[in-house]
Order: sequence, then C-alpha cells, then structure tokens
Amino acid sequence: MPENKKYDITPLSDCMTTLLGENGCPWDIKQTHQSIRHNFLEEAHEVVETIDQNDPVHMKEELGDMLLQVFFHCKIAEKNGEFTFEDVVNGITQKLIRRHPHVFGGEKTNDAQEVLKNWEAIKLEEKKREGAEMSIMSKLPPSLPALMRAEKVQEKARRVGFDWQDDTGAWEKIYEELHELKDAVANKTNVSEELGDVLFSVVNIARLVQVDAETALKNSTDKFVRRFKYIESKAREEKHNVSDYTLAQLDNWWNEAKDLEKQ
Repeated sequence: MPENKKYDITPLSDCMTTLLGENGCPWDIKQTHQSIRHNFLEEAHEVVETIDQNDPVHMKEELGDMLLQVFFHCKIAEKNGEFTFEDVVNGITQKLIRRHPHVFGGEKTNDAQEVLKNWEAIKLEEKKREGAEMSIMSKLPPSLPALMRAEKVQEKARRVGFDWQDDTGAWEKIYEELHELKDAVANKTNVSEELGDVLFSVVNIARLVQVDAETALKNSTDKFVRRFKYIESKAREEKHNVSDYTLAQLDNWWNEAKDLEKQ
C-alpha cells in the first residue's frame, strides 16, 4: 500500500479486502456481523464523546474508526454475497434525493418543519410500496437508550401534529403522572409503569424547552460523580471510609463541593 498525503475511499476498501482475504488477518477473517456489533456501538459512543468535548482533533480520529466499522460490515456482507459498500452508497444517495424533492425536484419550501413533515410522508409512501408496516414509529430501534428513544418517539409524533402547542399541557401532565406515581407507591401496584410515565413526561418537557434529555441526565450524573469524589477525598484525608460518616456529615462535604464549583 503506497503512502500518500491524501487517500480517497479506494485504499481503505483495498486494505479491508486484504485483511479479509486468504492471507489476511486471522482475527479479522473470523469476524461476523454479530461478533463486531458491540464495536460499532462503542465507536459511536466515542464519536459522541468528542462532540460533547468539542474536540475536532479526536473527532476526526473517532470518525475514522466509525468509518472502519461501516467498511468492515460491508466487506463481511460482500463476502457473504449480501451487499457491497457501493450498494450502501447508492442506497443512501437515492434515499437523500427522494426525500429532498424541494432540492432535487420541483417542490418548494423554505420551512424546516415542513421539510420534516414531508420527509415522514415520503417514508410512509416508501413503506407502502415495500409492503412494510405503515407506521412512522416502525424504524425506531428498541436498543436506543430509553431517554433518547422517548424523545424520538415524541418528535415523530410532533411531525404529524400530535403534540402540545406549548409546554403548559406538558407541565399539567407531569403533575398528573406524579400524583399517579405517588398513589402507585402507596398501594404498591404498577410502580414501574407509573414511574415510566413520569420519566416520559419529563422527556416531553425537555423536548419542548429544547433541551436534550439524554445530555441533561449525563451532565447531572457527571456532576454527582464529581461531588461524590470530593466526599471520598475528604474521608480519605481523615483516614476513614465514606460509610463511617452520618448522612448529615456527608451532606456538609457535598455542599462544600457545590460551593467550590461556583468559585
């Protein structure tokens, strides 16, 4: 493989073909779609982390790792006679053209919400021709993180007009669901279901006030970890374990950690 200053997609394809070929890498050759499934998820999370950290240098690297996973699956599929990388490129290109008639066709719109509404309508028409399930919810992977999936479900419903006009109704729904959760806990019945309804309603508020629920919870969890580590450090200074202290003593250190963050 010659060393170039710049590569197009061909050398990457050739490299993967070599790795999976007769004299290629023994580990790569034995992999399947299922065996490297977790790698794909891991690389996707690492890309997201570079976005959260606003780190374009490492984002470039992680996007490369993500592209490798795409190629890996394509080469495995090609070896199995399923599809090729070219099939994947052709498919997504045709889909983009079909679903942007306001750009590539004769339709005109300058409204982003109208674009999303048209996108969903075109998707449903495609499913109808394919004989697939006729629902805008049918392609939401169950494996998505729960908060993210809830937000996507609500967003899809919004695109076809099934949504609150503003956050007023959503706040009333939260209070209603909290009341039902409190009753469920008291009666020890349907607690999990009612808690789920509360969380779903909270996601609704987040969406309506334009906050990403997944990111908000991640940040709050990170904040808890930082402050708890401070508590641990104070306990170590006194040569004790955290469990040796009362909740009130631990809470004092917690408040110290909060005050330090404000400085």
